[in-house]
Amino acid sequence: MSKKNTKKTAPKANSKVNPKPAPKFTPESYLRYYYDIPYEGTTSAGKPLRKLRDITCPYRGIKIIPSEMIKGFEKNLAKCKTAEDAVKLLAAYKKNMLPVEKSMYAIFKDFALLNPDDDLQNCLEMIKTNALTKLKLEELEVLDDVDMLSRKLSPQTALKLRTKTTKCRQIILSNSKHDTFKRKTFLNSLEEIIPKENEREIFSDIKNKALFLPTSESSRNAFIVKYSKRSQTEIVRRIFIASTGSIEHITPASLGGMNTIGNFLLTSASGNRYRENMPLTEYIKRFPKIPQYMQKYVDDIIEEIHNGGMKGNETYPYKIKKKLMEESEGRIMISLSKYKYTEEEAAKAVDEFEHRWDDHKSSNV
Repeated sequence: MSKKNTKKTAPKANSKVNPKPAPKFTPESYLRYYYDIPYEGTTSAGKPLRKLRDITCPYRGIKIIPSEMIKGFEKNLAKCKTAEDAVKLLAAYKKNMLPVEKSMYAIFKDFALLNPDDDLQNCLEMIKTNALTKLKLEELEVLDDVDMLSRKLSPQTALKLRTKTTKCRQIILSNSKHDTFKRKTFLNSLEEIIPKENEREIFSDIKNKALFLPTSESSRNAFIVKYSKRSQTEIVRRIFIASTGSIEHITPASLGGMNTIGNFLLTSASGNRYRENMPLTEYIKRFPKIPQYMQKYVDDIIEEIHNGGMKGNETYPYKIKKKLMEESEGRIMISLSKYKYTEEEAAKAVDEFEHRWDDHKSSNV
């Protein structure tokens, strides 16, 4: 008789040997993991800002959710099983919500009252068709604006641009599930067009206008369509993430912006993500209250410094005032009338902080 083959076979590729451990979240990795936004620049210069509490978002005017609340949120999110559970969890952050997220919360709240044991994804599936129609109209409106600006280009360049916008319209108006309109694909395709020397300024305006194509940060309809395909956990997390803090470059890094605190703002993640590389002047056109929000942001920073925070960064309000004036081309004029430090006194305070151990070291020599 032949011997039985006792050789152990390797487990199949799709067999579950060990379940994948849940990711561990830190303030530094949270936004990058879920929102593709680094919490700070490539240096540690943003750390003093990350530690701040009760700060107004300079882009959107809401109070930013501090990073220390992330772990508690994730712990409670893991317990959410029903629509009612999800709404109860989100209720704690209602005052921090941005307009799109707040409107979604209102929809979910009404849904949970009638369907407490249901799921938020089912809620979005129910209203997706109508939202998709409205989203297409929003997208077409932006493409109309892009085409209008193309009239200022030479016929050759305008035709190249119109070819791309026409293709986008065909995709938007089709009912194909396989060929869907992708905002990022269109934005990237604009880089393929090389305008003539005398067209660069207007073409830059065109690319900035294209950035206003709706996203889940700017459009409730885009949110509904996108997250109707996601789980309830992802939907709830997305609403929370929008208001958490992130470090933003005033001058975008892609345009030469430095990784220094004088070029950093603490903003909401949604405000950061939606701006992308948009010039601050264009962003103000989209959100005219930004100058007011910036003043409130700086006033919050001043209060933090007066209360003993941000040691060694007393010059930050002066740096930010100058930087915002430059980047906004004079549209943002910050008042420092509430600040107790003159610019010279602030510089002295920074110097004293940086050399605070000098006397101690010399006495131990």
